[in-house]
Amino acid sequence: MSIYLAEFLGTFFLILIGGGVVAGVVLKESKSENAGWNTIVFAWGLAVTFAIYAFGGISGAHINPAVTLSFAFVGEFPWSKVLGYIIAQILGAFSGGVLVWIFYIPHWSQTEDRASKLAVFSTAPSIRSYINNFVSEMVGTAVLIFSLMVIGTHEFTQGLNPLVVGGLIILIGLALGGTTGFAINPARDLGPRIAHYLLPIKGKGHSDWNYALIPIFGPILGGLLGGSFFTIVYEKDYHMQYVLIILIALIVLFFAMLRGVKSNKTE
Repeated sequence: MSIYLAEFLGTFFLILIGGGVVAGVVLKESKSENAGWNTIVFAWGLAVTFAIYAFGGISGAHINPAVTLSFAFVGEFPWSKVLGYIIAQILGAFSGGVLVWIFYIPHWSQTEDRASKLAVFSTAPSIRSYINNFVSEMVGTAVLIFSLMVIGTHEFTQGLNPLVVGGLIILIGLALGGTTGFAINPARDLGPRIAHYLLPIKGKGHSDWNYALIPIFGPILGGLLGGSFFTIVYEKDYHMQYVLIILIALIVLFFAMLRGVKSNKTE
């Protein structure tokens, strides 16, 4: 199997299962309606686990442009394959979103809430504050990438590694996902959001493109941050590009902190 086909199928499977569980929880007349946040988080973690089991031996199962870019940034993945991986991931995510729509067709007309319909396809913040939402996605993805690289320094019993990564996704979702729904993956958000925009979903409303850049660039910077921090701490590599990424992230955190101080003073 082509590595690009593996990335397409891995991301397709991720969105089919992840988006499917969200649909089951939020759409009306589903037997799993109102199953809750924990159900969603655990399903996403298991979706990642089984995507890695299925396709990790072929392409590495990045299934996430932030993973691909950050590993290339630190020299662990060839830049020549980056564009192909990202295109395959976005197309896979889009296709997964389309199949989720088909699977739940009778339920869209039973659901009036537009935000719930959009939530099946893409993330949205619990409190809309672009700088803080950006920080949430940046930090969550930094934890993901740093942890993946740390995991890579250990030897596990054969077949255990995907379970460890799935557990990591669950931990990030439970600890850091409540603010934005933890996209931590540009393809996971962009591909299905495009599907939402194009599909004839009854009463779907807008696709919230004003927010769409946050779950794209937040994870990208977060991935580079996690990779840079790992490289500096574990490999003692202080090249300028790694230091620069950390400085940019600190500036973003500083502005988020200033906004928090200003908000407290006006309340």
